[in-house]
Amino acid sequence: MEHLRLLRRRPVLVLWLAQSLSVLGDRLYALAVMWVVYAATGSASLMGLVAVAESLPYIALGTVGRRLVSRFSSYRALAWVDGARAAVAVALPFLWSPDARGIVLLLAGVLLLGTLGALFDPNLGALVPDLVEPERVQQITGLLDLTGRIARIAGPASIGLLLLVVSEVQLFALNGATFAVSAVALRWLARRYATSAGVGSAERPGGGARPSVRAWLVLREQPRVGLAIGLHGVALFCSAVTAIGMPALLAARYGAGAAVYGLVTAAVGVGALLGNPLASNRRLGGWLTVYCGAWALQGTATACMGLVLDLPALLLLALLTGIVTPTTSITLRAHLGAFASAERLRLMSVDQTVIRAGGTAGMLVLPFLVDASPRGAFVLGGALVAGCAAGALLVASRLLPVDAVPLVSPTVRGRVLPR
Repeated sequence: MEHLRLLRRRPVLVLWLAQSLSVLGDRLYALAVMWVVYAATGSASLMGLVAVAESLPYIALGTVGRRLVSRFSSYRALAWVDGARAAVAVALPFLWSPDARGIVLLLAGVLLLGTLGALFDPNLGALVPDLVEPERVQQITGLLDLTGRIARIAGPASIGLLLLVVSEVQLFALNGATFAVSAVALRWLARRYATSAGVGSAERPGGGARPSVRAWLVLREQPRVGLAIGLHGVALFCSAVTAIGMPALLAARYGAGAAVYGLVTAAVGVGALLGNPLASNRRLGGWLTVYCGAWALQGTATACMGLVLDLPALLLLALLTGIVTPTTSITLRAHLGAFASAERLRLMSVDQTVIRAGGTAGMLVLPFLVDASPRGAFVLGGALVAGCAAGALLVASRLLPVDAVPLVSPTVRGRVLPR
């Protein structure tokens, strides 16, 4: 119900629809690029190289590019970024060829799209809280989280139908079209906020950047936030176990194939859709307690996947992990959304850098563990997440001082919001 109330606001509705389409395009692109590389080369190693290439710009810009990232902290600047992403994605089908030159050009395109994405993602995340009153930041964070949950289900479901009428490479052009729609929507938001009495610090009429702040200064005042971001990185490192290991676990333990894998994936997706409204409207408990508790529960469920002896139990555990997953993402992002605009952007950029680094490292390291023992990989990965979550909560409660209250941007507090 809260999601529906938010969608009655035209700026929120426009952004949500545009980003829903854009995220769906991203899912199609991710599936297409892996398939195209494998079909052309037959190399799983090159598929992994493509995945790493897409993440490297996030890590690099998050580590040393804070001033550059902060220059794109307006809807107007992000509209230009999405316009550039549209041009790159549309150009890829014309540049592609199933040879070494084509692979090099594809990798260059992936790197460029990753760089533009690294500029776009933290800035959009930092702008979203300014669309609503401070008490509704958690709800709008959940609403935007829902776009990704829907796309994870709709993307694989729709790609089979799309491939009946277009080739795999042409899916890149479809992704470019979704970027173009997003660019138009962001440009509309830029004009609306530039002429509104409710202009926030994130969107000045001239499209100026937020001031850049150093992450360590903020994290020194907010050690619990640093602890939560570190846990996020560990959890994303271990997530490679389920991403890579589930097909191996199903084949080795149950003799199951692609159909059962699809069923398990669907169970996770359904669980995430059920868990999103619960996480978006949570009111009980401290944020770090809920965050660490959710990761501990998800880690325990993942470890149990390696121990259960029948498929129904595995499906129930997959459903449980899906239900818990939105709580882990929404809780942290909503807390970061309560900070003043400059601090918010920097913390979101740091979080993105940490999870990209963790996920990339996991994809490079954990497949060896999965090859050695799929069941053992699930038990070890899940236990590591659950143990780190419990340890983080213990450290926070026993050793760390209470964080200072996040500074809410003065332009958010008490402003007139466009509807």
